[in-house]
Amino acid sequence: MDEVAVAIADPVRRHILTMLRAEPLSAGDIAQRFTISRPAISRHLRVLRDSGLVRDELVGRRRIYRLDPGPLAPLVDWLAALAATDRWERHLDALETEVYRTRRERRSRGPAEHRREHTA
Repeated sequence: MDEVAVAIADPVRRHILTMLRAEPLSAGDIAQRFTISRPAISRHLRVLRDSGLVRDELVGRRRIYRLDPGPLAPLVDWLAALAATDRWERHLDALETEVYRTRRERRSRGPAEHRREHTA
C-alpha cells in the first residue's frame, strides 16, 4: 500500500494513470502529452510499473502501458475505513448528546411528573 501511495503522490503519475484509464498507450504517446523529457516519463512509468498500477507489454517495437487498478484496492479500503470512522464518531456523538439531554430533562421534571408520563 505504501508503494502505491508513493506512486500516486506525484501529479505527473496521477495524470498518466488518468490517461491510461481511457485507453492503453505507448510510452511515446504518453511522453508527447507532457512538456517534460522522455527519460523523465520513463522514470515515472517505471515507478507506476513497480507499484503494480500499470502493466506493459511489448507489441512489435512499442511498449504499450495499461492501467491495473487492482493495487489501489487496499488503499481505497483504508481510506474508506478512515472516512467511515469519522462518520460513525459524529453519529455516536449525536446519540450521546441526545442521551444527556433526555436525562437532564427527566431530572428537571422531577419524579412525580416522570411517573405520570409512564402510567398514562
